[in-house]
Formats: sequence, C-alpha cells, structure tokens
Amino acid sequence: MSNRPAYILPLIVVCQFAGTSLWFTGNALLPELKQSLHLSQYAVSYITAAVMTGFIAGTLVFAFLSLADRFSPVKLFFLSCLAGAFCNVSIAWFANDAPSLFLFRFLTGFFIAGIYPVGMKIAADWYEKGLGKALGYLLGALVIGTAFPHYLRDRNLQLPWKEVLYYTSIFAFIGGCLILFFVGDGPYRKRSGGFQWNAFSIIFRSPQWRKAAFGYFGHMWELYTFWGFLPLIIGLYAKENNISPNISLICFFIIACGSLSCITGGYLSLRFGNATVAKTALFISGLCCIASPFLFDASWPFFLVALFVWGLSVVPDSPQFSTMVAAFAPPDLRGTALTIYNSIGFSITTISLIVMDYVFHSNGILSGKNAFLILAPGPIMGLLMMKGINRKT
Repeated sequence: MSNRPAYILPLIVVCQFAGTSLWFTGNALLPELKQSLHLSQYAVSYITAAVMTGFIAGTLVFAFLSLADRFSPVKLFFLSCLAGAFCNVSIAWFANDAPSLFLFRFLTGFFIAGIYPVGMKIAADWYEKGLGKALGYLLGALVIGTAFPHYLRDRNLQLPWKEVLYYTSIFAFIGGCLILFFVGDGPYRKRSGGFQWNAFSIIFRSPQWRKAAFGYFGHMWELYTFWGFLPLIIGLYAKENNISPNISLICFFIIACGSLSCITGGYLSLRFGNATVAKTALFISGLCCIASPFLFDASWPFFLVALFVWGLSVVPDSPQFSTMVAAFAPPDLRGTALTIYNSIGFSITTISLIVMDYVFHSNGILSGKNAFLILAPGPIMGLLMMKGINRKT
C-alpha cells in the first residue's frame, strides 16, 4: 500500500518493545526476589512458568472469544498494556511472599497475551506484502524487550529492584498510548462477524497451517528455556572457572543480539522464503543444544562466542513461523490463529522450563552442564514437522 505512513512499522516496533519489556522482569530480578520473598532454588522456573501460564490462559481466552478479530486490535493492545503495567508494578507494592509474586506474574502474563500476538495482528493488518520482513522487525522488538530488564539490572547502573519494576511498567503504558493514538487499525483488517464456536477446527483444517504451527512448537521447546536459564548457564561456567563476569549485562547482549538476526531473517525471507530461514535457524540452534555440554570446558572467549551464536540462531525463526501461520489462516480468523498457536507454543515452553529446572538441579547424568541437551529434541522435531513447506512473502 503506497500511501501507508512511513512511521507505522517503526512505531509498532517501539510499542511492541515497550509492552514486552514486562515479560522477563521477574527473571532479571531473581536474586533480589529470592532474598526478599524467601524463594526456593526452583524459583527461576516458577517465576517464568507463572508468567507463561498466565500468557497461555490469556491467549486461550482471547482466542476462544476471537477478541483480536471481533474488536479493534489497537484498543485491545492499549488496554492490555495498561493492565499488564499495573500487575507488573504491583509486585513492588503488594507482593510479600511467593504466592503473591506468582499471582502478579501470572496476571502480567495474562495481559501480555493482548500485547505480543495482538501486535503481530496489527502488523499483519498493515502489511499485506512483505509481512515476513515486518514481523522480523516486530519480533526483534520483542527480543530487545525481553532483554531490557537484564540491562536495567546491570551492576553498573545500580538500580534498586523496585525501580526496575517502575520503569518497565511506565514503558509498557507509554507503548500502549502510542499505538492507540498514532497507529490505529490497518487497512487490511478483516473484522470477524462474531463469535465462531468452530474457529479452532477451521484453523487447524489447513495442512500447511499445521506444518508451520508444529515447526513453531518445536522451536518453543528451546527458545524461552534458553533465555530463562541463560543467567544460570553463565553463572555455572563462572563458578567452574572461578571468574566473576557481569552476568546481567552479558545476558542482555546475548538475548538482544537475536533482534539483529530477526531483522536480517526478515530480509532474507524475501529472497529465500520464510521456511528456508526458519529451517536454517532451527538447524544452527539445534547444533548449539547438542554441543552445549562441551562449552563449559572451553575458554571464556570461545564460550561467549558460542552463546552469541546460540542467541543469534534461537529466535529468528519466530517471525517466519508467525508469517506462515498468518498467511495460511483464514483472513477473518488471522488474529485467532496467531493467538491459539502462541497459546500452544507457550504451553510447551512452560513444560520445558519445569523439566529443565528439575533436571538441571538433579543429581542425574543430565544435571548441571549436561541439562541443556534436553532442548535438542525441539529443533529436531521442528525440522521434521516442516517437511514440504516452502513459502516466500
């Protein structure tokens, strides 16, 4: 569309970054939260699983009611940012034990369901062509938003943990306001006529949609568990090698570098196709999973380079899967299709996180540095499920 304002995509990207900065706040504040609220050694999976479970519940509600297709996506995004920001900052105000912390993280995740997939729906409503490139930028914003709380926890900034909650909540609120007042609903939006009880069966009827979705499900077994356990990976290496790195800042850069590969993958998809980019990323990140036990015996520079390769390869398939899922879905159920596939994907992520936490802290053969081998089946299964897909957008 030639008369589309040039600022639309950058502004959606900024708003997505602001809204998704709520996602990993709990992980970035884990040491302080463990001390203040007397959390257990399994807190990393519990905090992450709480927000993921909330996200799953939110996506199920949003998808079942087809909210993003029946109502204005930008208004839904704004209200979700507002509610998510309030739930996030409520940790500083009201959380006094583990159950209250997990409740607020759950509620934050619930409202992120109106930010992440709805943001993709807004982009799809503005970009009929070149959606893979547009979503590359959008998922890049998600990646930086995910990494942002780790940056705020950089020991050189010395921000109190409650201020991190204040800042991320303010950013989310501003993002919601910007998208409401300056973006608006796109010209390619197709509004659903009303609630459709059989929407799920209609969406899953497409063989191509199922292949893309199941490839994404394999990807989701790995992605957030790698991100969530990244501080523990670096901490374990530091302990075994008696060094003291700036873990928060390193985590920020390793996670954030994935934004570059998302954007690059978006441009490469225009030439080689969405499926090719997604398969390549799955293959490289799968190799990183398999090689992970050997990284702990490597030199510090090699260890860092390997983690950056993992960070670059673990996420750029996400926008390509989203592009294929949006393209293969019925136009009037595009928002529902994006939401339900996210819901299933994050259900898988929650299981992966809990399994990883128990395996990592166990005394078995896969404990400690060998634990990350259990992520490898995700990329492998994703590659197998994507047989026969070759799409360009």
